[in-house]
Amino acid sequence: HAALLAILSLSRPSAGCPSTCTCSSTKTNCSSLYFLISVDSILNQLPSNLTSLTLSRNNITMVEPGSFSNLSSLQQLDLSRNHLLTFHPSTFFQLSSLELLDLSSNFLVNLPADLFADLIRLRVLVLRDNRLKVLSSKQFQSLTELQHLDLSFNSLAALPLGLFDGLQGLAWLSLAGNKLWTLQRPVLEPLTTLQHLQLEGNHWNCSCSIMPFRHWLEWMVYRGGYVDSIECSFPAILQGTDLRRVPIEMFRHCSQPPFSDNRHPSSCFRTAEGFLVSTDPAADCFRQRHRPISVRRAPITVVVAGVVCGIVCVMMVVAATYGCIYATLAAHQQQELLDRSLQLQQQPLMEGREENPGEEDTVPEEVPEKPPERIEWTAFPPEVCV
Repeated sequence: HAALLAILSLSRPSAGCPSTCTCSSTKTNCSSLYFLISVDSILNQLPSNLTSLTLSRNNITMVEPGSFSNLSSLQQLDLSRNHLLTFHPSTFFQLSSLELLDLSSNFLVNLPADLFADLIRLRVLVLRDNRLKVLSSKQFQSLTELQHLDLSFNSLAALPLGLFDGLQGLAWLSLAGNKLWTLQRPVLEPLTTLQHLQLEGNHWNCSCSIMPFRHWLEWMVYRGGYVDSIECSFPAILQGTDLRRVPIEMFRHCSQPPFSDNRHPSSCFRTAEGFLVSTDPAADCFRQRHRPISVRRAPITVVVAGVVCGIVCVMMVVAATYGCIYATLAAHQQQELLDRSLQLQQQPLMEGREENPGEEDTVPEEVPEKPPERIEWTAFPPEVCV
């Protein structure tokens, strides 16, 4: 490639400002040239000390390998709003001074893994509004100086592990408007200096699999970072709710294996309210009433309950026996006191009759004094107590 680029550089005409562009010092603006399909006719006329080049709003469909190799001083390159479908791996060869690259609003579906290998000083990379579906884990490996990365409004459904490795200086990241349903925490952990994260417009699945990602978001906000809206799309019971506002109690079931059936394994799980919900619209889950765990079947509960019931029964038997014995003794004592009182009342009468036996004929018969009415005490027979 080096020999070919050298030959191309020698065959270039003298540098200047293209007639269809606007030039100012070291900046050139060649935007809105709807007839422009290839950049070769423009690049051949640009000075080598150019620092800023704008080629937006054209009909450029492809860029030849090494087209910008003569612009080693270029710091800003804008290729947005064109019809670019892909790039050759050496498209940005020798652009080691480039700090801003805007490739937004094109039709890019995939990118070569080493496309940005020479952009060691790149600080801003804009890939917004394309059709990217997959990114290589080494896509941004050489961009150690990158601070701003815009991947919004593409068709990304997942991010590979290692995608952000080496981007310790990244402060701004947008993943909005993609098809993401969750993010693995190890993918984001290298972003230790991230301050701004955009996630709105994705299809977040707020099930157990998103819990590590939620914990990482809480850590980022705790250290002063900003995260925009994260609205849940699944399950249906949480649709439209921001993930950060979902009570942590909703994820208590995550400590247990998720409910699943044979037709849709691991697609159904139980919420904190006891509902069976699904992350798969085709899953045949059904809603049930919440059934709290029965503590009556716990072995420890059965043992404790048996001991308590035994102690209570023994105490009841002891109390009943004591009551019967006490009632029997009290009744017996009362009976003895009553017999003694009757004997004491009858003793004076018997003694008077013995001293005057003849007075019975002369003394008019007196109406015998009615003995005091006997007070009967009712005692509980022992049979009743038994």
